[in-house]
Amino acid sequence: MTEPAGGAQQGDQPTETPAEETAQAATPAGAEADTEPEGTAAPPQAGAGTTDGEGAGETAEPDPLADAQQKVAELTTDLQRLQAEYVNYKRRVDRDRELIAQNATFKVLSPIIEVLDTVDRAREHGELEGGFKAVADQLERVVTSLGLTRFGEPGDAFDPTVHEALSHMGTDPDVTETTVKVIAKAGYRIGDRVVRAAQVLVVDPE
Repeated sequence: MTEPAGGAQQGDQPTETPAEETAQAATPAGAEADTEPEGTAAPPQAGAGTTDGEGAGETAEPDPLADAQQKVAELTTDLQRLQAEYVNYKRRVDRDRELIAQNATFKVLSPIIEVLDTVDRAREHGELEGGFKAVADQLERVVTSLGLTRFGEPGDAFDPTVHEALSHMGTDPDVTETTVKVIAKAGYRIGDRVVRAAQVLVVDPE
């Protein structure tokens, strides 16, 4: 059978039209038709830009109650320190005032001790009579009211902090320790401060 003239051969590729050739010429070689426009960013992934520590850098809101409690605690500590300092200051002032008063009394009464010794000797010899006795009694009351007290009696245990031993009078079977036997001069003190130690004669145990 004779094929029609000008017909297409079996297996031949179809001939491109002019419109198709124009489209191919406009597309650069090797370029894909579905390529995204240059400069277009991909959409962010879900959860992108967040971290496990989200909000960690945020500053905590101040707590007015905690601040007030802290200030109260600080003020209480300051007040307690000031109170302790004041108590110590007052104690020092009172101690110094007492010491000043004792020193003044000591300075005034020290010379009078010799007068009191004369009164004691007159009393021992029975010469303390009449007006002289009244004056002596009044003098002793005055110095006692000023804080000057007398100490030292026969029979007291000898104490070197308040007694001055002028002599030993031997031994005595009736004592178990060194004991005051005779008071030569009485001792005097102001408060706990010894103005003059008692001058004594002592005996020792056998």
